[in-house]
Amino acid sequence: MSFTCGVVGLPGVGKTAIFNAVTAAGADSFGKDEANRAVVMVPDSRIEPLVKMYNAPKTVPAQMEVVDIPGLKAGSTAGGGRGNKLLALIKDVDAVIHVVRCFDDPNLPHEYETVDPARDVETIDLEMIVADAQTLQNKIERIAKKAKAGDADAKRDLAACETVRAGLDAGTPARRLELSERDLAGVFDCNLVSLKPVMYVANIKTPADGRNDHVAALRAAAAAENAELVAVCGRDEADIAQLEPEDQLAFLKELGLGESSMERLIQAAYRTLGLVNFITAGPKEVHIWTCKSGSKAPLAAGKIHSDMERGFIRMEVTTYDDLIALGSEAAVAKAGKLRVEGRDYVVKDGDIVVVRFNK
Repeated sequence: MSFTCGVVGLPGVGKTAIFNAVTAAGADSFGKDEANRAVVMVPDSRIEPLVKMYNAPKTVPAQMEVVDIPGLKAGSTAGGGRGNKLLALIKDVDAVIHVVRCFDDPNLPHEYETVDPARDVETIDLEMIVADAQTLQNKIERIAKKAKAGDADAKRDLAACETVRAGLDAGTPARRLELSERDLAGVFDCNLVSLKPVMYVANIKTPADGRNDHVAALRAAAAAENAELVAVCGRDEADIAQLEPEDQLAFLKELGLGESSMERLIQAAYRTLGLVNFITAGPKEVHIWTCKSGSKAPLAAGKIHSDMERGFIRMEVTTYDDLIALGSEAAVAKAGKLRVEGRDYVVKDGDIVVVRFNK
């Protein structure tokens, strides 16, 4: 699995409609107490030209798993409540998709009498903060004796936990604290849910709602933490996602959208997590691999197989654009566009690679 995103929000904000719009899973949004899960193949226009070039019988796109977590109510995390079980699901995701209702409709129930995106964002953040504060307190109690006895590692971890706990007590999610590398290392094993990167989805009824005051309020909240925001017509796009691909395009055009919510959310998730795709291609298969932007060659090679990272020798690199422009590997080599890179090479999006390694 390339990466996983967890969908969170208050009850009645349209989380499952967004989940269905992204995954075409057709999940039921009523009466559930367990998470919905689905895997989405990441669209990549580079796959088909490479398949034609190599006549490859198999393709393996990058994948995104989406987990639709049941709605969180205010106060549900306090005292070990139901919210703790739901928030525990976030510990296994790479990023959080926070769905916020951004339209008025008295006929559709909402957790509150009014629609207020800033309040709704704060409500979910507070539930995460409560859960994280308890997690940190548990670690503080566990290592306090070791720290008092002079254990250097315990002292450093204790200081980090207390720094983060102070921020949480002030009502700030861990992701918005300016934590040092040492602080992050000290709380790493706590896997704090409020430390997960967040992107926001404004659930709207019509494209025109994308310019309403509710979306503007959510956009301001997202901008305050440099977070991504995507507006999605949840119910309509969930219905469109059930159609055949050619019909989807026609209905998206009617809504004034050039891309599906799946494509827009995946792009936002890539930016949120700082991900790039690199490629292995040949007569057997075309395979898209995902790594963090800035990853050096051995680490990226490890995404293909752990043996490649351990025994890394070199990486032979061609850019997708060069290969398509020149038409073949032989032409790329003749033009001097095939590069041999070492351990310090930073893998870039669109690199087509061959890894040489000691087995």
